[in-house]
Amino acid sequence: MASFENLLYELDAASGILTITLNRPTKLNALNSATIQEIGKAMQRALDDRQVRGIILTGSGEKAFVAGADIAELAALSESLARRASEHGQEVFCMIEESPKPVIAAVNGFALGGGCELAMACHLRIAADNARFGQPEVNLGLIPGYGGTQRLTQLVGKGKALELMMTADMVKADEALRLGLVNHVVPAAELLTFTRELLGRILMKAPLAIGLVIDSVNAYFADERHGYQTEANAFARCFVSKDFKEGTQAFLQKRPAAFTGN
Repeated sequence: MASFENLLYELDAASGILTITLNRPTKLNALNSATIQEIGKAMQRALDDRQVRGIILTGSGEKAFVAGADIAELAALSESLARRASEHGQEVFCMIEESPKPVIAAVNGFALGGGCELAMACHLRIAADNARFGQPEVNLGLIPGYGGTQRLTQLVGKGKALELMMTADMVKADEALRLGLVNHVVPAAELLTFTRELLGRILMKAPLAIGLVIDSVNAYFADERHGYQTEANAFARCFVSKDFKEGTQAFLQKRPAAFTGN
């Protein structure tokens, strides 16, 4: 199995929890094209591996989740190459967003620019109390290019998203929680423990149903009317699953369910 240069890929076989750690600490885990490509490869490996049941994304070191993009690399791009870079980043981040396996960002410091976009692509975000979020691209004469204009608006609303992107202001963890940008804020020392416990609770539920919840919520933002139909189709799909039969029998028999994902 090939290793990664810019990521750590660590699977706990007992729990099924995969931890993907952005590992460029001397660059504050800044995203360059090679790292984005590796994230895509790691996600595809995780989706193909039946042992992987849930995923945590985090950064190495104590300062940054991902402090932004690799500015030197961006500065050298032509218009056509910039468009390709944006489209590739969007494709990789959509792979995270559309994963039927739950993905949680454990944000351990700065999540700026592409780092904020990466965190927003995850299904849930847990922030250390020292985390900072922002989309400062306008300081460079740029805009977010990996889906940030779309996902930030979905999470915090149009007015606040425009303010944050146009001012390039950074948001502290407690403010990010108030805005709905993150789900929880915890002490930095407890970040990974809390995230693993939360993911563990999710993984106790029916895997097929979890994936269908993700799909249905994503469908709403693609097209509100289509979202309702996706939900109805997914609801019906559950009824022919073994997990539904097991879940209902376990409820009636007053015992814990033993879900298999089928």
